[in-house]
Amino acid sequence: MSPTPHALERLLQEFAKLPGVGPKTAERLVYYLLKQPKEALSTLADSLKQVKEELVTCSGCGRFTDLNPCSICADTKRDRSLLCVVAESQNIPILEKTGAFHGLYHVLTGLVSPLQGVTPDKLRVKELEGKVKADGVKEVILALNPNLDGETTSLYLAKLLKPLGIKVTRLARGLPVGADLEYADEVTLESAITGRREL
Repeated sequence: MSPTPHALERLLQEFAKLPGVGPKTAERLVYYLLKQPKEALSTLADSLKQVKEELVTCSGCGRFTDLNPCSICADTKRDRSLLCVVAESQNIPILEKTGAFHGLYHVLTGLVSPLQGVTPDKLRVKELEGKVKADGVKEVILALNPNLDGETTSLYLAKLLKPLGIKVTRLARGLPVGADLEYADEVTLESAITGRREL
């Protein structure tokens, strides 16, 4: 018989399913919540329920929103010839905070990852292709993580989209502002050198 109460064990298992949360972190989170007043837990549970009931997926870009279409897709001042492709919904607010992009977005809902069984047909790739063909898109910016899955996805999308006669670009890579050369790794330095721009 387990020394951990059944309800507690079940909650620990549910928390451990969250991305980036292992058994130890799940344990810390659950025990933290157990120390909170009952009202705080009720508020948390209500918030989780409310977000699931009220949020929808935008029919335009695929991000989570409380309006359909979302405020970005509905904004007539946005440049509809520019389309920024992101892996997940949570990437959009980060890009929006820069104030540098004024086009529309497309959420893939993940990245191609053969090792994890994520193939292009499990992502919103057909929707992307349809949008590019139908909406007069002139440039697709791939704003995907610079890791193996991000690179695999970028290469796949570039191969798919370039024959449509549009410009396919990706975010610049290299040294962050304020970084010291002595602390940069070879891959970052290589990206900085090959992606250099004229002053």
